[in-house]
Amino acid sequence: MAKKPKKKLSSNTIAVNRRARHEYHIEETLEAGLVLSGWEVKSLRAGKCQLTDTYILIKDQEAWLLGSHITPLLSASTHVVADPTRTRKLLLHHKEIVRLLGQINQKGFTCVPLSLYWKGNKVKCQLALVKGKQTHDKRATDKDRDWERQKGRIMREKNKQ
Repeated sequence: MAKKPKKKLSSNTIAVNRRARHEYHIEETLEAGLVLSGWEVKSLRAGKCQLTDTYILIKDQEAWLLGSHITPLLSASTHVVADPTRTRKLLLHHKEIVRLLGQINQKGFTCVPLSLYWKGNKVKCQLALVKGKQTHDKRATDKDRDWERQKGRIMREKNKQ
C-alpha cells in the first residue's frame, strides 16, 4: 500500500482569542506548555477548540487554564468521560509563575491566553499580561483599524490607474 501524503497546514495555530486583543492592552507575552489527555490532542488536531472567555488562574504556585472549550470527537473518546471545559494545567518555570503572580497582585494586570498552537508535536499556549481597555480606547482602536483598511483601498485604486 502506498502512503498517503501528509497535508501541510499553512499555520501551526489551533485557536486564537481575538476578543483579548480587542478588550485589553497587551503588555507582555509568554509561552507555556499545556497538559492534555489523548482525546484532547485528537480534538485539537481537528481544530475543535475555543478560547473565548478563557483566563489564567495562578493557585498554589501552579498556573491553570480555565474556561477553554475543547469539543470531544465522537470517535475519539469511547472509554473516557470527556469534560470539554475542564481546568487544564499550564507548564511554566517557577520563576515565571512568581513574576506573573507578583505583577497580577501588585500592578493590576490580568493574565489571559492569546492563542494555542503546535510547536513540533507539543501544544503551546501564548499567554499575555494585560490591562483592560476603557471604552474610548476600544473606539480609537476601531477607528484606527477602519482608517488602515480605507488607506489600503485608496492605495489599491491608485495602483490600478
